[in-house]
Amino acid sequence: MQKRLPVLSLSSYGMGWSANRRITVVALVVAVLLAIAATVAWLSGSGNSHQDPDRAVPAPANSPSSSETAPKPTVGSGSVAKPPQVAEPVAYAKAAAQMLWSYDTRDTGRDQQLAGMRAWMTDESAYADWVSVSGQVPDPVLWSRMADQDQHATASITEGHYPSAFKAALADDPSAITKAYIYVVTVNGRQQIVWKKGGGGAEERAVTLAVQCRPDHDCALAAIAPSVTQ
Repeated sequence: MQKRLPVLSLSSYGMGWSANRRITVVALVVAVLLAIAATVAWLSGSGNSHQDPDRAVPAPANSPSSSETAPKPTVGSGSVAKPPQVAEPVAYAKAAAQMLWSYDTRDTGRDQQLAGMRAWMTDESAYADWVSVSGQVPDPVLWSRMADQDQHATASITEGHYPSAFKAALADDPSAITKAYIYVVTVNGRQQIVWKKGGGGAEERAVTLAVQCRPDHDCALAAIAPSVTQ
């Protein structure tokens, strides 16, 4: 039986935020949801991304440290998709999820992967949780193992939507979002993974993203939530 290889999976790798960044991002969502209790409930609620229990995934212990910084732009971004010029939160979140679930170790190094992902982030440091995003990429040793097997993945998006708690809070106080313009969007889709000798598989994916879309500006990624809420 063919040995399963590690895969880059949002559903089970590096989902924790650093303490300082989590406080910052949650505080922003509190302004939208109006109460910290409601915010914590829906950021860490019962919604979970779908996962194949038989599939090997990178262990959380191998995730990048909270001090890891984005590679310099000079390393290039390999096959990582460029952020679209989109001003609508759901559309941007769907594109961001597809980018996060896609990679190609055959022509993209780990630093290139990180640099490409960094280009999607908001440049407002008060709102950008880079650790939650960079934590999706395996450590250098594991990335090298994946590259040895020509591992690559593509993604298709099923749908994206605002979680019900976010919509309810926004309806209660539409002006609450006007400080940071952070929108919370859950995206569902499917990831197809392939490696050498005909190996591969597919599984469902789900992720909740914080997306910043200021008026008259293109959207940008602010953070990845530590759990999925539908």
